[in-house]
Amino acid sequence: MDLSYLTISEIKKGLRDKKFSCTELVKYYFTRIESFEDINCFITLNKKEALKRAKEVDKKIKSGEELKALEGVPISVKDLFMTKGIKTTAGSKILEEYIAPYDATVIHRLKEAGAIIIGKNNCDEFAMGASNENSAYGPVLNPWDKSRVPGGSSGGSAASVAIDMGTFSIGTDTGGSVRQPGALCGITALKPTYARVSRYGIIAMTSSFDQAGPMTHTAEECAEILEVIAGEDINDSTTSKLKVDKYTEDIKKDIKGKVIGLPKEYFIKGMDMEIEIRIKEMAEEFKKMGAIIKEVSLPSTEHALAVYYIILMAEVSSNLSRYDGIRYGLNNKQAKNLKEHYEKTRADGFGDEVKRRIMMGTYVLSAGYQDAYYNQAKKVQKEIQKEYLDIFNEVDVLLTPTTPTTAFKLGEKYNDPLTMYLCDIYTISANVAGLCAISLPVGLSTQNLPIGMQLMGAPFKESVILNLAHQFQLNTDFHKRQPNL
Repeated sequence: MDLSYLTISEIKKGLRDKKFSCTELVKYYFTRIESFEDINCFITLNKKEALKRAKEVDKKIKSGEELKALEGVPISVKDLFMTKGIKTTAGSKILEEYIAPYDATVIHRLKEAGAIIIGKNNCDEFAMGASNENSAYGPVLNPWDKSRVPGGSSGGSAASVAIDMGTFSIGTDTGGSVRQPGALCGITALKPTYARVSRYGIIAMTSSFDQAGPMTHTAEECAEILEVIAGEDINDSTTSKLKVDKYTEDIKKDIKGKVIGLPKEYFIKGMDMEIEIRIKEMAEEFKKMGAIIKEVSLPSTEHALAVYYIILMAEVSSNLSRYDGIRYGLNNKQAKNLKEHYEKTRADGFGDEVKRRIMMGTYVLSAGYQDAYYNQAKKVQKEIQKEYLDIFNEVDVLLTPTTPTTAFKLGEKYNDPLTMYLCDIYTISANVAGLCAISLPVGLSTQNLPIGMQLMGAPFKESVILNLAHQFQLNTDFHKRQPNL
């Protein structure tokens, strides 16, 4: 049987019907990883443990035992999640040899559901980047065109799914870091509402925005995964007490009469005209399916990027102060005193983008500037949140592009941080306003590069965006397209 590009449900059925073994499946994925090693999707592989787990699953099947929700499904995870006994680097030299002593809650829940972790994906250092060029372990390449970036910061996760190096991956999204690379690599990627999924054991960048999310081929799989990883966690006081919906049931509902808002501020000068045309065509596709399309306005959108980066950098400055080379990570043994030890460890261990954000964050929190920048940004954030919540009294979801352009060339924006930051212009509002959002592939540009469409929903309305996304994918085949390698 052909094992390529199997969905979760196809794997579960194939294992149950004994069309292939779990061991065969795991070996298939490791062969894919070796065949396309140049894409650089992984920092660490977990081959020995993965094969051991596969054999255990095969024994359960042979004895007629019932399998759990994700049992026997081989997956990868972004190297930002603590994984007990496995190297966890956050894409940084400062954590190059760090072995995690415990599992993040997301990892624990995936393991409890039976998923098999085959490796840790490459990512921008501490999730800081939109191109995956900031990793201390080299850039990830876009499988659709190896001269281009896969997006970031979950670029290794996106590329690995696009090229079928695992059934799905779990990334993190602080300002678009599952959706933006999802769009550039032609896969489906979900950012749940902040507090829907536990952050315990995720190496923190911006604690008030960070959120874990699935990266896979279909909205149906996103629903299956979210049911496993979502929910309250006693280890994370910010997680919501709201019950987890039956996403896999809710996606089957008819979308007739659903109101989809097209925010005019998302179709601006400077965006790729091909993308604008394609997204408006997709709005018409929803219309054919019975949805109502309504143009709306979100004036505060233009302030979201500035608010996002001020808050992000302030929290980066605070969160990364723990990397001192004493408790864990890189340790500079040549330093003569404590001050020199800090300086040398951080100078050698952090990359340029991390240093830039730490310095800017320290600046906006410093005496005399905190009121002018950070406190003002928090005030504007509240206005943005109110505006988005108000709009959801008029519409069920918002439909926008995921990115202003398709994948750009490696090195094209690397030395221009401001231009790079603009790559997140369509995704950051969901994080600032505390919304859920999903990116779906909607075809290819004339250069044969994936285009992504974003659906944003009100807080904890994942069922609504997953429903629309799933019904869209039942009526189209964009999500089935694969890179020609």
